[in-house]
Amino acid sequence: MTSIDSTARLDAPSTDPVRPALVGLAEIRAAAAIIDGLAVRTPLLPTPDMVPGAPDIRVKPEMLQRGGAFKFRGAYTYLSRLTPEERSRGVIAPSSGNHAQAVALAARLMGIPAVVVMPTTVTAAKRGGAERLGARVELAGTTTAHRMDRAVEIARDEGLTLVPPYDDPTIIAGQGTAGLEIVADAPDVALVLVPVGGGGLSAGVATAVKLLAPSARVVGVEPAGAPKLTRAREAGAPVRLERTHSLADGLMAVEIGALPFAHHQAYIDEVVTVDDSALRDAVRYLLDRVKILAEPSGAITVAALRQGLVQLPATGTTVAVLSGGNIEYPDLEKLLGNG
Repeated sequence: MTSIDSTARLDAPSTDPVRPALVGLAEIRAAAAIIDGLAVRTPLLPTPDMVPGAPDIRVKPEMLQRGGAFKFRGAYTYLSRLTPEERSRGVIAPSSGNHAQAVALAARLMGIPAVVVMPTTVTAAKRGGAERLGARVELAGTTTAHRMDRAVEIARDEGLTLVPPYDDPTIIAGQGTAGLEIVADAPDVALVLVPVGGGGLSAGVATAVKLLAPSARVVGVEPAGAPKLTRAREAGAPVRLERTHSLADGLMAVEIGALPFAHHQAYIDEVVTVDDSALRDAVRYLLDRVKILAEPSGAITVAALRQGLVQLPATGTTVAVLSGGNIEYPDLEKLLGNG
Protein backbone atom coordinates (compact mmCIF):
# COMPACT_ATOMS: atom_id res chain seq x y z
CA MET A 1 0.00 0.00 0.00
CA THR A 2 1.49 3.33 -1.05
CA SER A 3 2.27 5.57 1.91
CA ILE A 4 1.49 9.21 1.18
CA ASP A 5 0.01 10.15 4.56
CA SER A 6 2.51 12.52 6.17
CA THR A 7 1.08 11.91 9.66
CA ALA A 8 1.70 8.18 9.65
CA ARG A 9 5.13 8.18 11.31
CA LEU A 10 4.36 9.58 14.76
CA ASP A 11 4.09 6.92 17.45
CA ALA A 12 1.09 8.67 19.04
CA PRO A 13 -0.46 10.91 16.34
CA SER A 14 -3.17 13.43 17.06
CA THR A 15 -6.78 12.52 16.36
CA ASP A 16 -7.77 16.19 16.24
CA PRO A 17 -6.98 17.78 12.84
CA VAL A 18 -7.66 21.26 14.23
CA ARG A 19 -5.31 21.02 17.24
CA PRO A 20 -2.62 18.51 16.32
CA ALA A 21 -0.53 16.83 19.01
CA LEU A 22 2.85 18.47 19.36
CA VAL A 23 6.11 16.58 19.12
CA GLY A 24 7.79 16.34 22.53
CA LEU A 25 11.19 15.63 23.99
CA ALA A 26 10.58 11.87 23.96
CA GLU A 27 10.18 11.87 20.17
CA ILE A 28 13.17 14.16 19.64
CA ARG A 29 15.38 12.04 21.90
CA ALA A 30 14.24 8.90 20.08
CA ALA A 31 15.28 10.52 16.80
CA ALA A 32 18.65 11.43 18.33
CA ALA A 33 19.20 7.77 19.21
CA ILE A 34 18.37 6.75 15.63
CA ILE A 35 20.87 9.12 14.01
CA ASP A 36 23.58 8.74 16.67
CA GLY A 37 26.84 7.83 14.95
CA LEU A 38 25.37 8.58 11.51
CA ALA A 39 24.60 12.29 11.56
CA VAL A 40 27.32 14.82 12.34
CA ARG A 41 27.02 16.41 15.76
CA THR A 42 27.75 19.91 14.56
CA PRO A 43 29.60 22.22 16.98
CA LEU A 44 28.90 25.73 18.20
CA LEU A 45 31.54 27.99 16.69
CA PRO A 46 32.54 31.42 18.05
CA THR A 47 32.08 34.43 15.78
CA PRO A 48 34.64 37.25 15.78
CA ASP A 49 32.94 40.63 16.08
CA MET A 50 29.71 39.59 14.33
CA VAL A 51 27.96 42.30 16.35
CA PRO A 52 30.58 44.60 17.91
CA GLY A 53 30.32 44.76 21.68
CA ALA A 54 27.75 41.97 21.89
CA PRO A 55 27.99 39.08 24.37
CA ASP A 56 28.80 35.52 23.29
CA ILE A 57 27.38 34.76 19.81
CA ARG A 58 27.93 31.35 18.28
CA VAL A 59 26.84 29.66 15.07
CA LYS A 60 25.74 26.05 14.59
CA PRO A 61 27.09 25.14 11.13
CA GLU A 62 24.73 22.58 9.62
CA MET A 63 26.60 22.89 6.34
CA LEU A 64 28.99 20.42 8.02
CA GLN A 65 26.12 17.93 8.25
CA ARG A 66 26.01 14.96 5.85
CA GLY A 67 24.46 16.19 2.63
CA GLY A 68 25.50 19.77 3.38
CA ALA A 69 22.41 20.73 5.40
CA PHE A 70 20.34 19.92 8.48
CA LYS A 71 17.88 17.86 6.40
CA PHE A 72 19.74 14.57 6.89
CA ARG A 73 18.55 14.50 10.51
CA GLY A 74 14.87 14.26 9.60
CA ALA A 75 15.27 12.26 6.40
CA TYR A 76 17.25 9.42 8.00
CA THR A 77 14.88 9.31 10.98
CA TYR A 78 11.89 9.02 8.66
CA LEU A 79 13.37 6.35 6.39
CA SER A 80 14.53 4.30 9.37
CA ARG A 81 10.88 3.70 10.28
CA LEU A 82 9.79 2.34 6.91
CA THR A 83 8.71 -1.28 6.71
CA PRO A 84 10.79 -3.74 4.65
CA GLU A 85 8.05 -3.70 2.00
CA GLU A 86 8.08 0.10 1.79
CA ARG A 87 11.86 0.11 1.51
CA SER A 88 11.80 -2.38 -1.35
CA ARG A 89 9.36 -0.23 -3.35
CA GLY A 90 11.31 3.00 -2.87
CA VAL A 91 10.70 6.57 -1.76
CA ILE A 92 10.00 9.95 -3.31
CA ALA A 93 10.68 13.42 -1.92
CA PRO A 94 9.53 16.87 -3.09
CA SER A 95 12.23 19.44 -2.41
CA SER A 96 13.85 22.70 -3.45
CA GLY A 97 17.18 20.95 -2.97
CA ASN A 98 18.43 20.11 0.50
CA HIS A 99 15.66 17.68 1.46
CA ALA A 100 16.18 15.92 -1.87
CA GLN A 101 19.87 15.42 -1.18
CA ALA A 102 19.22 14.26 2.37
CA VAL A 103 16.63 11.70 1.27
CA ALA A 104 18.90 10.52 -1.54
CA LEU A 105 21.76 10.05 0.92
CA ALA A 106 19.68 8.30 3.57
CA ALA A 107 18.14 6.07 0.90
CA ARG A 108 21.56 5.14 -0.46
CA LEU A 109 22.78 4.23 3.03
CA MET A 110 19.77 1.94 3.45
CA GLY A 111 19.73 0.52 -0.07
CA ILE A 112 16.38 2.14 -0.92
CA PRO A 113 15.56 3.40 -4.45
CA ALA A 114 14.87 7.16 -4.40
CA VAL A 115 13.14 9.70 -6.65
CA VAL A 116 13.21 13.43 -5.92
CA VAL A 117 11.00 16.17 -7.38
CA MET A 118 12.79 19.49 -7.66
CA PRO A 119 11.81 22.88 -9.12
CA THR A 120 12.66 23.80 -12.69
CA THR A 121 14.77 26.60 -11.17
CA VAL A 122 16.84 24.28 -8.97
CA THR A 123 20.50 25.23 -8.67
CA ALA A 124 23.07 23.05 -10.39
CA ALA A 125 24.69 22.34 -7.02
CA LYS A 126 21.52 20.94 -5.48
CA ARG A 127 20.41 18.94 -8.53
CA GLY A 128 23.90 17.58 -9.04
CA GLY A 129 24.14 16.59 -5.39
CA ALA A 130 20.94 14.53 -5.57
CA GLU A 131 22.03 12.86 -8.78
CA ARG A 132 25.48 11.99 -7.44
CA LEU A 133 23.79 10.32 -4.49
CA GLY A 134 21.87 8.06 -6.85
CA ALA A 135 18.43 9.68 -6.90
CA ARG A 136 16.30 9.97 -10.03
CA VAL A 137 15.47 13.66 -10.48
CA GLU A 138 12.11 14.88 -11.75
CA LEU A 139 11.42 18.59 -12.30
CA ALA A 140 8.05 20.24 -11.61
CA GLY A 141 7.15 23.92 -11.53
CA THR A 142 8.60 26.49 -9.19
CA THR A 143 6.56 26.25 -5.96
CA THR A 144 6.25 23.82 -3.08
CA ALA A 145 2.70 23.04 -4.22
CA HIS A 146 3.88 22.12 -7.73
CA ARG A 147 6.50 19.75 -6.32
CA MET A 148 4.18 18.14 -3.81
CA ASP A 149 1.42 17.58 -6.37
CA ARG A 150 3.84 15.90 -8.76
CA ALA A 151 5.41 13.82 -6.00
CA VAL A 152 2.01 12.56 -4.85
CA GLU A 153 1.16 11.66 -8.46
CA ILE A 154 4.38 9.69 -8.95
CA ALA A 155 4.01 8.01 -5.55
CA ARG A 156 0.58 6.73 -6.53
CA ASP A 157 1.64 5.66 -10.01
CA GLU A 158 4.83 3.86 -8.95
CA GLY A 159 3.92 2.65 -5.46
CA LEU A 160 6.51 4.82 -3.69
CA THR A 161 6.45 6.16 -0.13
CA LEU A 162 6.38 9.94 0.02
CA VAL A 163 8.90 11.51 2.41
CA PRO A 164 7.42 14.89 3.45
CA PRO A 165 9.86 17.80 3.66
CA TYR A 166 8.57 19.43 6.84
CA ASP A 167 4.89 18.98 7.73
CA ASP A 168 5.33 15.71 9.60
CA PRO A 169 5.99 14.75 13.25
CA THR A 170 8.87 12.38 12.52
CA ILE A 171 10.60 14.98 10.34
CA ILE A 172 10.12 17.63 13.05
CA ALA A 173 11.53 15.27 15.68
CA GLY A 174 14.57 14.56 13.53
CA GLN A 175 15.30 18.23 12.92
CA GLY A 176 14.75 18.90 16.62
CA THR A 177 17.89 16.94 17.43
CA ALA A 178 19.83 20.09 16.50
CA GLY A 179 18.04 21.83 19.37
CA LEU A 180 19.05 19.11 21.82
CA GLU A 181 22.67 19.67 20.83
CA ILE A 182 22.41 23.44 21.25
CA VAL A 183 21.22 23.19 24.86
CA ALA A 184 23.74 20.46 25.68
CA ASP A 185 26.64 22.53 24.31
CA ALA A 186 25.42 25.88 25.67
CA PRO A 187 23.51 25.29 28.93
CA ASP A 188 23.34 29.07 29.41
CA VAL A 189 21.68 29.61 26.02
CA ALA A 190 19.60 32.78 26.11
CA LEU A 191 18.66 33.31 22.45
CA VAL A 192 18.38 31.00 19.44
CA LEU A 193 17.77 32.18 15.89
CA VAL A 194 16.59 29.60 13.37
CA PRO A 195 15.72 29.88 9.65
CA VAL A 196 12.09 29.36 8.63
CA GLY A 197 11.19 27.64 5.37
CA GLY A 198 8.34 25.15 5.48
CA GLY A 199 8.87 25.03 9.23
CA GLY A 200 10.31 21.63 10.12
CA LEU A 201 13.67 22.85 11.41
CA SER A 202 12.29 25.87 13.22
CA ALA A 203 9.53 23.78 14.81
CA GLY A 204 11.91 21.06 15.99
CA VAL A 205 14.63 23.36 17.28
CA ALA A 206 12.16 25.65 19.04
CA THR A 207 10.49 22.69 20.72
CA ALA A 208 13.72 21.19 22.02
CA VAL A 209 15.13 24.53 23.18
CA LYS A 210 11.96 25.73 24.93
CA LEU A 211 11.33 22.43 26.70
CA LEU A 212 14.92 22.19 27.94
CA ALA A 213 15.68 25.90 28.48
CA PRO A 214 12.32 27.64 28.99
CA SER A 215 13.85 31.05 29.67
CA ALA A 216 15.64 31.15 26.30
CA ARG A 217 14.07 33.20 23.50
CA VAL A 218 13.61 31.58 20.10
CA VAL A 219 13.37 33.78 17.00
CA GLY A 220 12.35 32.55 13.57
CA VAL A 221 14.01 34.27 10.61
CA GLU A 222 12.52 34.25 7.11
CA PRO A 223 13.12 36.14 3.84
CA ALA A 224 11.26 39.40 3.33
CA GLY A 225 10.13 37.98 -0.02
CA ALA A 226 8.63 34.85 1.56
CA PRO A 227 7.03 35.89 4.88
CA LYS A 228 4.75 32.85 5.26
CA LEU A 229 5.18 32.53 9.05
CA THR A 230 4.76 36.27 9.57
CA ARG A 231 1.51 36.20 7.61
CA ALA A 232 0.33 33.04 9.39
CA ARG A 233 0.89 34.57 12.81
CA GLU A 234 -1.02 37.67 11.75
CA ALA A 235 -3.92 35.51 10.54
CA GLY A 236 -3.75 32.92 13.34
CA ALA A 237 -3.46 30.08 10.81
CA PRO A 238 -1.30 29.12 7.81
CA VAL A 239 -2.02 31.19 4.69
CA ARG A 240 -0.76 30.62 1.16
CA LEU A 241 1.29 33.42 -0.36
CA GLU A 242 0.57 34.33 -3.97
CA ARG A 243 4.26 34.38 -4.79
CA THR A 244 7.69 34.29 -3.14
CA HIS A 245 11.05 35.67 -4.21
CA SER A 246 14.42 35.61 -2.48
CA LEU A 247 18.06 34.65 -2.82
CA ALA A 248 17.28 32.19 -0.02
CA ASP A 249 15.91 29.53 -2.36
CA GLY A 250 15.58 26.95 0.43
CA LEU A 251 13.19 29.18 2.41
CA MET A 252 10.66 30.07 -0.28
CA ALA A 253 7.78 27.81 0.75
CA VAL A 254 4.51 29.56 -0.11
CA GLU A 255 2.83 28.32 3.07
CA ILE A 256 4.01 27.24 6.52
CA GLY A 257 3.20 23.64 7.37
CA ALA A 258 0.17 23.12 9.61
CA LEU A 259 1.98 20.99 12.20
CA PRO A 260 5.10 23.21 12.26
CA PHE A 261 2.83 26.23 12.72
CA ALA A 262 1.30 24.67 15.82
CA HIS A 263 4.81 24.29 17.25
CA HIS A 264 5.70 27.86 16.26
CA GLN A 265 2.68 29.20 18.08
CA ALA A 266 3.67 27.27 21.18
CA TYR A 267 7.42 27.85 21.20
CA ILE A 268 8.62 30.68 18.94
CA ASP A 269 8.75 34.08 20.59
CA GLU A 270 9.27 36.33 17.58
CA VAL A 271 9.63 36.29 13.80
CA VAL A 272 11.74 38.72 11.76
CA THR A 273 12.28 39.11 8.02
CA VAL A 274 15.53 39.76 6.16
CA ASP A 275 16.07 41.33 2.75
CA ASP A 276 18.38 39.99 0.06
CA SER A 277 21.12 42.60 0.46
CA ALA A 278 21.60 41.49 4.06
CA LEU A 279 21.91 37.88 2.92
CA ARG A 280 24.86 38.76 0.69
CA ASP A 281 26.57 40.51 3.57
CA ALA A 282 26.02 37.52 5.86
CA VAL A 283 27.39 35.00 3.35
CA ARG A 284 30.47 37.16 2.88
CA TYR A 285 30.98 37.66 6.62
CA LEU A 286 30.81 33.93 7.33
CA LEU A 287 33.25 33.20 4.51
CA ASP A 288 35.71 35.94 5.41
CA ARG A 289 35.63 35.84 9.21
CA VAL A 290 34.33 32.43 10.33
CA LYS A 291 35.84 30.53 7.36
CA ILE A 292 32.68 28.59 6.53
CA LEU A 293 30.58 28.66 3.39
CA ALA A 294 26.85 29.14 3.82
CA GLU A 295 24.17 29.34 1.15
CA PRO A 296 21.90 32.40 1.53
CA SER A 297 19.20 30.32 3.26
CA GLY A 298 21.77 29.11 5.76
CA ALA A 299 23.15 32.58 6.48
CA ILE A 300 19.82 34.28 7.13
CA THR A 301 20.11 34.14 10.92
CA VAL A 302 23.47 35.87 10.79
CA ALA A 303 21.93 38.48 8.49
CA ALA A 304 19.27 39.20 11.09
CA LEU A 305 21.90 39.67 13.80
CA ARG A 306 24.13 41.89 11.68
CA GLN A 307 21.15 44.06 10.73
CA GLY A 308 20.23 44.53 14.39
CA LEU A 309 16.77 43.04 13.92
CA VAL A 310 16.87 41.07 17.17
CA GLN A 311 17.49 42.36 20.68
CA LEU A 312 20.47 40.55 22.14
CA PRO A 313 20.49 39.26 25.72
CA ALA A 314 22.68 40.97 28.29
CA THR A 315 24.09 37.62 29.41
CA GLY A 316 24.15 34.05 28.18
CA THR A 317 24.90 32.55 24.78
CA THR A 318 23.22 33.50 21.52
CA VAL A 319 23.12 30.75 18.88
CA ALA A 320 22.44 31.33 15.18
CA VAL A 321 21.56 28.12 13.36
CA LEU A 322 23.14 27.98 9.89
CA SER A 323 20.88 25.58 8.03
CA GLY A 324 23.10 24.63 5.10
CA GLY A 325 25.86 25.35 2.61
CA ASN A 326 24.83 23.79 -0.68
CA ILE A 327 26.21 26.42 -3.01
CA GLU A 328 29.03 25.90 -5.50
CA TYR A 329 31.56 28.32 -6.97
CA PRO A 330 29.63 29.62 -10.02
CA ASP A 331 26.60 30.54 -7.89
CA LEU A 332 28.82 31.96 -5.14
CA GLU A 333 30.68 34.10 -7.69
CA LYS A 334 27.36 35.36 -9.04
CA LEU A 335 26.07 36.09 -5.53
CA LEU A 336 29.12 37.98 -4.30
CA GLY A 337 30.75 39.11 -7.51
CA ASN A 338 29.31 42.60 -7.41
CA GLY A 339 29.82 43.08 -3.67
